[in-house]
Amino acid sequence: MSLLGAIPTLVPFQYNLVDNIFSMTVATMAASGLFFFMSRSQVAPKFRPALLVSGIVVFIAAYHYFMIRQSWQGAYAFADGTGGAAGSYTGSGKAFNDFYRYADWILTVPLLMVELVAVLALSKAVARPLMVKLVVAAALMIGLGYPGEISDVWMTRVIWGVASSVPFFYILYVLWVELTASLDSQPVEARGLISAARLVLLITWAFYPIAYAIYGDSLPGAVPGIVGERSGLAVVGIQVGYAFADITAKAGFGVLIYLIAVRKTEAMTPSERAEQERAALVSA
Repeated sequence: MSLLGAIPTLVPFQYNLVDNIFSMTVATMAASGLFFFMSRSQVAPKFRPALLVSGIVVFIAAYHYFMIRQSWQGAYAFADGTGGAAGSYTGSGKAFNDFYRYADWILTVPLLMVELVAVLALSKAVARPLMVKLVVAAALMIGLGYPGEISDVWMTRVIWGVASSVPFFYILYVLWVELTASLDSQPVEARGLISAARLVLLITWAFYPIAYAIYGDSLPGAVPGIVGERSGLAVVGIQVGYAFADITAKAGFGVLIYLIAVRKTEAMTPSERAEQERAALVSA
């Protein structure tokens, strides 16, 4: 999605708020990735792939948010005020390339499903079909949403939004119905964290369809026919909201995956842990 031709004028506070939030998001994602990679030795070998995927997810996000910030800075130019008026940020003529965010989602959202299934350490007969269902549905959810995201036609946005919602609700069904059946096989100490991880996905993902419904060149943060052009407040709100939702859904979710792995490792007997370490050394 590009804001070229529809970039609203922002006061310095609005522009700097978005720019600083993007900077914070890059730092948060990169720091989280280092933490996940360095923490792998603290958990049993069978849970380490989950932390590896967690690290990959946030590093991918760090890269894309770096690019989003670069595009944001290039899309605006500061204009000095006249007659004593304060300066403002106006469009530079370059597009704000929001496609980086969709490129991030198409990679990271399926990987979020991978790390969740990986940390559960289910039997291959259960884990493989569960992972395939979640990964395919996640990719379809993002892929089907993009044609509507880049469209200015309200009905086109509705059609693709509805299509994208089908795999979204299927993912919720799998997480709350099929995945619930596997909770009995998980250590008691980890069950609450697993439930919390599902809730984090539900709560943070709920922001995206709301933003999708109200955000477009012909839909500036309101219902069609009421507001005619995109407002700076809507743009700032969406960008800040997306950033915080991504931080929670990736870095925050990754912390929960780490805690689940730690709790499950602590629930293992010393002999089980030693056997896994020996097996890991042999396979290496």
